[in-house]
Amino acid sequence: MALGKYSRVDNRRHNSSYCSTVTVVVFVGLCLVGAWMMTSSSVVPGQNVDVPAQENKNEVKQQVTESNEINTTESNEINTKQFEDNPGDLPEDATKGDNSMPEEKPEEKPEEKPEGKPEEKPEEKPVEKTEEKSNEETKSDDGSDTETQNGVNNTEDVDAKTNDGETNTEDGGTKADDSDGNAAGQGDSEENSTGKKPDTDETETKSDENAGEDKDRETGNDQLDEKVDQKDDKDSDKSSDGQANNQSSGELLPSGAQSELSNETSTQSGSWSTQAAESKNEKETQQSSNQQKGYNWKLCNVTAGPDFIPCLDNLQAIRSLQSTKHYEHRERHCPEEPPTCLVLLPEGYKRPIEWPTSREKIWYHNVPHTQLAQYKGHQNWVKVTGEFLTFPGGGTQFQHGALHYIDFLNESVPGIAWGKRTRVILDVGCGVASFGGYLFDRDVLAMSFAPKDEHEAQIQFALERGIPAISAVMGTKRLPYPGRVFDAVHCARCRVPWHIEGGKLLLELNRVLRPGGFFVWSATPVYQKLAEDVEIWQAMTELTKAMCWELVSINKDKLNGVGVATYRKPASNECYEKRSKQEPPLCEASDDPNAAWNVPLQACMHKVPVGSLERGSQWPEQWPARLDKAPYWMLSSQVGVYGKPAPEDFTADYEHWKRVVSNSYLNGIGLNWSSVRNAMDMRSVYGGFAAALKELNVWVMNVVTADSPDTLPIIYERGLFGIYHDWCESFNTYPRSYDLLHADHLFSKVKKRCNLAAVFAEVDRILRPEGKLIVRDKVEIINELENMARSMKWEVSMTFSKDKEGLLCVQKSMWRPKESETINYAIA
Repeated sequence: MALGKYSRVDNRRHNSSYCSTVTVVVFVGLCLVGAWMMTSSSVVPGQNVDVPAQENKNEVKQQVTESNEINTTESNEINTKQFEDNPGDLPEDATKGDNSMPEEKPEEKPEEKPEGKPEEKPEEKPVEKTEEKSNEETKSDDGSDTETQNGVNNTEDVDAKTNDGETNTEDGGTKADDSDGNAAGQGDSEENSTGKKPDTDETETKSDENAGEDKDRETGNDQLDEKVDQKDDKDSDKSSDGQANNQSSGELLPSGAQSELSNETSTQSGSWSTQAAESKNEKETQQSSNQQKGYNWKLCNVTAGPDFIPCLDNLQAIRSLQSTKHYEHRERHCPEEPPTCLVLLPEGYKRPIEWPTSREKIWYHNVPHTQLAQYKGHQNWVKVTGEFLTFPGGGTQFQHGALHYIDFLNESVPGIAWGKRTRVILDVGCGVASFGGYLFDRDVLAMSFAPKDEHEAQIQFALERGIPAISAVMGTKRLPYPGRVFDAVHCARCRVPWHIEGGKLLLELNRVLRPGGFFVWSATPVYQKLAEDVEIWQAMTELTKAMCWELVSINKDKLNGVGVATYRKPASNECYEKRSKQEPPLCEASDDPNAAWNVPLQACMHKVPVGSLERGSQWPEQWPARLDKAPYWMLSSQVGVYGKPAPEDFTADYEHWKRVVSNSYLNGIGLNWSSVRNAMDMRSVYGGFAAALKELNVWVMNVVTADSPDTLPIIYERGLFGIYHDWCESFNTYPRSYDLLHADHLFSKVKKRCNLAAVFAEVDRILRPEGKLIVRDKVEIINELENMARSMKWEVSMTFSKDKEGLLCVQKSMWRPKESETINYAIA
């Protein structure tokens, strides 16, 4: 303490007769010390001249002793040091032993060393020195004491860092800020000695390693890879390395005062949090508690009742439409403010039947609609059988079963090669999606869609059966898929007028169909001779010829009594260039075929990519090889979403999700995967999560958000499927569609643009009762979502946090609020 030293000198001056004698003694002592210092091998920077000679002498001895003992101490001894006694609110410096220093000043007598503390690490820090912390920041800012802070002091810094790390580990590994700060504490700033800079670099490198292969999970990072023990081991190794470097880097030992200031400057808060942090946490806790109490969920009072889809049931917007001849009334009309109410459950709702039994039958009360059974029962679409709705596997064009029809198509056109060359298809006007449901037996994924209410609840039947489908229509806008991604497109009596208005709708199929892919058309104009059918066939023949589609075959299925025409899209531009009449026209070069979110249809064709490294110029590898490999058009010169070269980014993402699924999701979160059939990755990047589930009887709808990097073509290229969407709006699916929703850093992003309560209400709408939601996100988002889930009476299965990142797994309950809220735009 500087003030203490000055006060002792002043006391000696009170007695003038005694002062002169002491002055002579001090002067002689200083001379002796100066002579000794000149012959010593160590160089010690000068101290304040007002400090008595004996005190200087003691501090010199102290530094020499420290230097000798530390140089003979192994680095791993510091790493194994443990906290033994909790000294309350005092810093750790005040509790360390001082055995090597003579007790010549009673006012500076150190505390006794705790019993059992290793003798090899005497960290001489007098209690007096800890009070100098008020001056340390000033000296550090001035840079006066930062250029020679190495040797003993840096070793003590490392020791302090190691202890801090132990505190974090004991706290469950939840103090990310403390851990990072401790790692950087050895070289507090660039003003510190040059010997410290490698330690800082090393800290940054090891921090990146602990984060996993993907550094920034703000766009999908790997900070939560469940590697707590490994991180702690690396921190320990880092402390050892840092100590060794610090011991060898310094040539000059700083004076005692500088040493203590240096050590205090780089000391962290250890096991004691700051008042600012405590107050902030308490305010956040109170806010979260108040917020949880403030949630007042109500039931949606709407005409659609338990089948409410906000963007498709906006009756107010539909009534204001000028025309509906292009199915505008079946398109999306989202309200300005998404609803925050909860959708009613059907009376008598039960837990859905598990796959594959669900393909044949579902609970009637889960989808209590009988009109379709009455209207299509004779075609084996659906029948009412007691408390079940049963599905014989038929359809309008395959009354005797979908599997026979699927095999018939493969025999008619061997080039289709289900499950090998053809992996992902689009089924237009799918009905109850029996075609797509039985294609699973041939390793084929079908993205099935049909408009809502065109045939009562057909998409809801499909989803309840465990078959992928969405509510959509071919109207005035592009389908929400990239260009050139589907291996085949199928239409069995889909009732789409392909030939009208210059073939605009068929040209939309041309956009999404892969070059060389097939269009399978099973409809009455192919095999019936009625006047209307003949007229449509002639129009289709002219249109497909103008589009350069090759008619591969026309075959008749004798068992079902239907005919099928199969066309192939050209794989080059040769035919386009030879056309005598440019109708339909080629699209402008500026027209992006991948732009598909609320983009109007265009009656034009996009050229086929011809460059060897352009997407669409080559057919993907056969399934399943295409799942694991980065597409040929992902180049190392491109930067991936996570900052690495694109192919490496792809591989790192896949490896990450394989680890997470294997180590955590399959066993660690209490999820019964036999009850999971319909899954959604609400913010997919490369489809790694879906790919990691390939061995399970699960299909995953990969959603690439409209404001994220457009990686959906990559997902299709690897034999998976997905859709574009904006989570500020409702999804085109019925309530209670999915068994599992997975959201990786989604909510922290949508919160910047959307009402988070409305997004969570949408999660509640599309998730089945007893279904699971898994969220990986920032801790503050996890806390907020947990509060919302609890306010809905959901069961919190697990929460976990590390390095400001959190994991939440919750299960939806059957609870519904008693109060209701009328949604005026959804009332007929």
